[in-house]
This record gives sequence, C-alpha cells and structure tokens, in this order.
Amino acid sequence: MSIILRLTLATICGGILGAERGRKKRPAGFRTHILVCIGATMVMITSQYMTDILKISTDASRMGAQVISGIGFLGAGTIIVVGRNEVKGLTTAAGLWSCACMGLAIGIGFYEGALISCVFLLGVFTVLHKLDLYSRNHSRILDVYVEIKHITGVESFLHVVKSDGTKVSNIEVKKSNEMDKHTIGLTMTLTLADKIEHSEYILKLHTIENVLSVEEIM
Repeated sequence: MSIILRLTLATICGGILGAERGRKKRPAGFRTHILVCIGATMVMITSQYMTDILKISTDASRMGAQVISGIGFLGAGTIIVVGRNEVKGLTTAAGLWSCACMGLAIGIGFYEGALISCVFLLGVFTVLHKLDLYSRNHSRILDVYVEIKHITGVESFLHVVKSDGTKVSNIEVKKSNEMDKHTIGLTMTLTLADKIEHSEYILKLHTIENVLSVEEIM
C-alpha cells in the first residue's frame, strides 16, 4: 500500500507540473514529468528496500544522488537555440530537475515536503511566469532583430533610434538569407530612455524608413 501511495502521489504531482508545461507547448509536458517523477520515486523506494528489507549495508541516498546528476541529460534535451540565438527550454529543464527532486522526496516517504514543493513549483510556473513577462515587457532593456532594406538604411535607422536618447549596444550585422540579397539583418540591444511597453516601441520602429521587419528577441 505504501508503494502504491507513493507512486500515485508521484503521478499526481508530476502530472500537475507537466500539464502546466504542456499547455505552453513545451517539449517536456504531461507524460514526461510524470515519468521523471515516478522514476525518481522508484529509485528511492528501491534504496529503502535495499537497506530495510535486504539489510544491505549501504547509504540509502547514493542512488538518489545519481538521479540528481543524471537528470541533466534529459533537461539538456529540452534546451534549444532557435531563430536569432534565442535560448528556449531552460525553465522546463529546471522544472524536470525539480520534479525529480520532488519524486525523491515522495519515494523516501517525505510526503509533506513533496506536496509543499509541488505547490511552490506550480506557483513559479504560473504566477511568477506572469510577473516575469510583465517585468520583461516593461523593462528598459530590449533585444531586437531588425531587417533593413539596404546597407545605406542602417545609418539612418541608428540615427533615428538614438535621437530620443536610446542607447544601442551589442550590434551584430549580417546579410539575411531569407530575403533579398541587399537586405541587412541587425541584432542589437537597446537601452530605452524611458520605460515603455515593448510592443509599442517595436511598432514605433516599424515606422522608420527602410525598415522591413522588427522582432523582439526573448
């Protein structure tokens, strides 16, 4: 009954976190989180079985330690670099690692610690996600990718951007492979003079002459 209880709790807690990731279309979703949590739980149940039933004189936490380090390969698989050097999947990777830790707590019978950590992790995924988005959208630091019609338009673009006190740094210039051969792609970091919602500022950049597209790099 104890084994059934622990595996059921692992399925529920892992499923709660995985469902949240799945709604956001992340690579590791509902089933992945459940499998990680059940696997970590079984490792600790096995460790306890070895020491309490088989009377093997070993440290019960040794197998659990391998889960903590071994889950890294799965987390690395969820981290991808897309588009304009954007890194995605770090939160999901950290969530998988935390889910494994929660499974270890369930496996050893530390139910209250596992349930409390599940609530906190779900809060990080949901409530703090909204707070993180709000702070990013209202910060003065903005990373953008801009496509300009011709190399001659780059200087005028930078002049207009700097005219309101905005500072430009980390500029990377390259020819776009997706557009006309004369199109220039600019990746840069902008430090805005005033706090303004990023979507409004991007629309403002679209009005500059010779600008074909503007995309924020998250």
